Amino acid sequence: MPAMTLAELTTFHVGGPVAAFVETGDEASFIEAIRNADDRGVPLLVLGGGSNLLASDAAFPGVVVRDRRSTIAFCSEMPFPVGNVPRSEHTETTRADVAGEGRRVEVVASAGTLWDDFVLWTLHRGLSGLEALSGIPGTVGAAPVQNVGAYGREVSDCLLSVRAWDRAEGRVVELSAAELGLSYRDSLMKRSLHEGGTCGKQWGPTGRWVVLEARFALELCVLSAPVLYRELAYRLGIEIGERADAQRVRSAVLELRRAKGMLVDPEDHDTWSAGSFFTNPILPPEVAQRLPEGAPRFPMEAGYVKTSAAWLIDHAGFMKGFALPGARGDGAALSSKHVLAVTNRGSASAAEIVELACAVRAGVEECFGVRLVPEPVAVGISW
Repeated sequence: MPAMTLAELTTFHVGGPVAAFVETGDEASFIEAIRNADDRGVPLLVLGGGSNLLASDAAFPGVVVRDRRSTIAFCSEMPFPVGNVPRSEHTETTRADVAGEGRRVEVVASAGTLWDDFVLWTLHRGLSGLEALSGIPGTVGAAPVQNVGAYGREVSDCLLSVRAWDRAEGRVVELSAAELGLSYRDSLMKRSLHEGGTCGKQWGPTGRWVVLEARFALELCVLSAPVLYRELAYRLGIEIGERADAQRVRSAVLELRRAKGMLVDPEDHDTWSAGSFFTNPILPPEVAQRLPEGAPRFPMEAGYVKTSAAWLIDHAGFMKGFALPGARGDGAALSSKHVLAVTNRGSASAAEIVELACAVRAGVEECFGVRLVPEPVAVGISW
């Protein structure tokens, strides 16, 4: 039987064969698979939806572990298995499960739960707070690691804590949101990949802490959290900071994501990607001052300024659908819908994707003096 490949397990559809692939259906087996890899000293890759990963064309010499648990629960109730609930029961918002509109409700979800299934589950129970994060691919376990965000909201807005397996100490720990040090597309868990190692060990491509479940605080309310993203507010016909029906916000977000090729669709090569390939640069004041007058500027703490990676790419001359000279038609190209996504047009190699991404990064740096940072986790690839 042919070896499983990372191309089969990722939304980029690239990546070489893996030495071993393990799927687990319960927490004990999940932890055991991680321990076994660490005890043998082989590379470990804990994989969620494979939507934020760019893997080398070479073989991965370690173990890939995927958590198949999918449970969501109110913290005071027994776990609620997502797969056992017919879709027809998710068609109406119901408050039969909880009472007292406007109060905070705590919900816990297992790491293997698909993120958008979790968002949908909360909305169907009249809980708001996650609606702007609708349509993001991947799993609940991966979301806090990256502190995923979209349309003015981030996981950190609602996350209370995670239970995680600490590979260094060999035990289950609970880390509060404060302990995770969540910031723009970053966390303690993500930093353990690249900050020189902890406990005398260099972790990677999975960090020191592996999420087992995540706990969130949501509002029992049909209205969304305040809408903070201008494009979304415009689509909803409201002002920045106003609230709208949470289900309506979800629908608007899905429409926006679909128009940008940011909803995973196997038939649409604009979605054969890792979504936004580069993070939006956060610049010190003296660098931000050198940007052209029309460049977006969003004030941050300590005088720092966030700008738009997509704007920089576009204004450096890389248009939608851009491909390197001589590139194959089914190779690597920027999305035809959004310049921030590097895509596989059908049979691109990881090397071709890296070559295109590096060319875009070099072009932006030459034009604006800003070095873009890739967002996907790189497996077997050095930038």
